[in-house]
Parts: sequence; structure tokens; C-alpha cells
Amino acid sequence: MEKFFSYEERGSSFARECRAGLTTFLAMAYIIAVNPGLLMLAGVPANAAVTATCLGAGIMTIAMGVFSNRPLACASGMGINALVALVLPALAGGDWHAAMAVIFVEGIAILILVVCGLREAIMDAIPISLRHAISVGLGIFIAMIGLKDGGIITANADTMVALGDVFSPSFTVGLISIVATVVFYAMDVKGSLLLGIIVAVIAGIPLGVTTLPEGIVSGLDLSSFGAPFQADENGVMGITKVLTSPTLLVFAFSLMMSDFFDTMGTAMAVAKQGEFLNDDGTVEDIRQILIVDSAAAAVGGLVGASSITTFVESASGAADGGRSGLTSVVTGLLFIIAAFFAPIISIVNSAATCGALVIVGFLMMGDVVDIDWTDLLEGFPAFMIVAGIPLTYSISSGIGFGFISYVVVAAVTGQLKKVKPLMWVATLAFVVYFLIA
Repeated sequence: MEKFFSYEERGSSFARECRAGLTTFLAMAYIIAVNPGLLMLAGVPANAAVTATCLGAGIMTIAMGVFSNRPLACASGMGINALVALVLPALAGGDWHAAMAVIFVEGIAILILVVCGLREAIMDAIPISLRHAISVGLGIFIAMIGLKDGGIITANADTMVALGDVFSPSFTVGLISIVATVVFYAMDVKGSLLLGIIVAVIAGIPLGVTTLPEGIVSGLDLSSFGAPFQADENGVMGITKVLTSPTLLVFAFSLMMSDFFDTMGTAMAVAKQGEFLNDDGTVEDIRQILIVDSAAAAVGGLVGASSITTFVESASGAADGGRSGLTSVVTGLLFIIAAFFAPIISIVNSAATCGALVIVGFLMMGDVVDIDWTDLLEGFPAFMIVAGIPLTYSISSGIGFGFISYVVVAAVTGQLKKVKPLMWVATLAFVVYFLIA
């Protein structure tokens, strides 16, 4: 095991890798309940949606661990699954198979870009200051997700965001999660993030936030597998509808742009915690990571789980000591097991993971000192990323703000020579993305 994953060489151990894998799984476990709930709105059978969500996440997370040997986990991405549930079927005449075909086409397209080296080359063309900004912006974004899930902050029509209801059970569980995690972390207790989640889950039982399972075992339903190639009542396959519909192809491009840059930001965030981010902001083994992530998107559409992508919650496992692909393999195996025991796993509510995500966000703020805020070309685009990611609630949109503003500032300050050719390509792609989104 050590010979393959080299976790001891990276300062970890078998026990630590397993613990980190469990931490990552618990931080992501909410997807087992949330994703099927959305997919059922599109018409995907309930048991099939659970099976596809768990097996898709498990298989691709294991593939990530084995192929990249880095502590990254994959599952059905939030946001895109909402589009699959509420928007794409309507554009395809109510056919959810066609919606999955859009995801499949997008995944194949982005995989081709990775194999051709374009995705990796664009990452290498990003200025160092913007790479640091992506890490900082994601830190705030991760903390914001945690605070939202814990009910600490909430949406507000007048102020956009506001303090949550301090008397609500979710707020209490979220607060307990933060306090417990900080206490364990301050005491240098091994597995502090994992312990914080467990304490919050237990605390949520009497408060009614942690719902006890009604059952234990759930059967598998593979009926959604091969969805893009399943035909509707008229005998037309979903993939055929996509390839013959300009509207659905435009949506595929839009999703590809989102997936393209979301993963880039997530990889940097996890690399920061997992200590495989180089001084210049580049991610070690990024090519292998991008290949698996791109393939995961296509597999998500193929099995009927929506787009499977690298989860930013992977940073929680990396912060808990995960350093190798063994962390991912453990997480993936737990997802596969969860396919049979979904009722039990679903008791891990999102409020309980609040503390782990807030701590990870705190740890990622360190890169803010590496940005030259006195230089307009370096500082302003970095600020647009740092502010844009959490305020738009979108990694790709925040990165797009930074790319476009970098080119604009370079133009007005006479420094266009600093803009690399692929930065121009990415910036123009973002302009198109914003126009059609």
C-alpha cells in the first residue's frame, strides 16, 4: 500500500489517510440526500438517483486516488444538478435522458481539451497573483458554504445576506460544529475536523436536526445507467436530441466553461491544504487530476447522476492530514458502501459539517499575503476574484471577473505584453460564457 501511494514519504500514515478519507466523505455525505432529491424533480426514479449518485461518486473518487495519487474526491456537482433537474429537461421536451446527454457531451468535450493539453496550458498561463487570489477566494467561499449550511448566515431580500435565526436548531448545531472543531484544532487533536462533525451530528439528535434513519439497507437500481443512449416514447435517444439541438449544445458549452474553471480552483484549494501546491501556484500532478475530473463529468451523464466533479470539500480531508490517493480511495469505498446503506449515511446533515468548512476557509486565507496589493495589475484582478467567487456563489464567475479585469487593467496601463496568449483565449471564452449564461 505504501509502495503505491507513498503516503509515509509525504508525511502521512495509513491510519491518517483512512481518517482523512472518512472526514472528506462526511463533509460530502449531504450529496447522497440532496442530489437524488433534485434529480427526482427531473423524472429520475428515486432509487436509481441514489444508486447513480453513490456509485458514480465512489467509482470516480477511487479513480482519482489511483490515477492522480492526490486526496481529491468527486461527486455530483451542486448547481449543475439543479440545471439538470429544472432547466434542461424542459428544453428537451421533458426528457431527463436528454439532460444527461448534455452532461455526457460536455464531459467528452472537456476530456478532449485535457488530452490536447489546452486545459493544463491555460492553468499555466495564469499570473501567480491570480492563482493566490483563487485560493483566497475559495477559502471565503468554502467558509460561506459552511456558514450557510449551518444556518449562521441566510439569504435576505434587502441586504442579500444576513445573520441567521439564532434560535433555530440548525444555527445551534452549526455553532456547536464550529466551536467543537476549533477547540479540537486548537488542542492539536488528531482528526479534529472529523470529531467536530461527529459531535455536531450527535448534538443535532435532540434538536431535531439529525434525523434518525427509517431503515438501514437500500437496494440498488441501475435503470439510469446509459441514460444518454436510452430512447423516449418516440424512440429518439437523448444523445440524438442534444446533437441536433443548437440550444442544448449552447448549454453544453456553458456547462463546460463552468466545469473547466471550477475544477481548476478546487484543485488549487485542495493542493494548498494537501501540500502539493508549488511556490508559483501550480498544482503537482494536475494533468492526471484534470483527466479524471473531465472523465467524471462524462461518467456522471452516462450513469444518470448529473455532472460528477471534484468537490471543494476535499480540502477538509487534506486539512485533516490526507496527503495521498489513499484518502480518495477510502472516500470512494465509503460512497460505494453508502449505495447500500443510504438511509444511515444521510443522517450526516450539512449543518454538522459547518465547522470543518469554516476551519478550512480560515486555513486558506494565508495566500492573501502573497499578493502585491500595491500593484494595480496584480492587486485589482486578484481582488475581483477574491470578492467575485463568494459574492456570485460561483467559482468560475469569480475567476472570469479576475481574468477579464486583468486584461483590461493591462491595456489601460500599457502592460499588454504581460498577458499570455492563452490568457487571451480564456478571457474571450469568459466573455462568451457571460453573454450566454
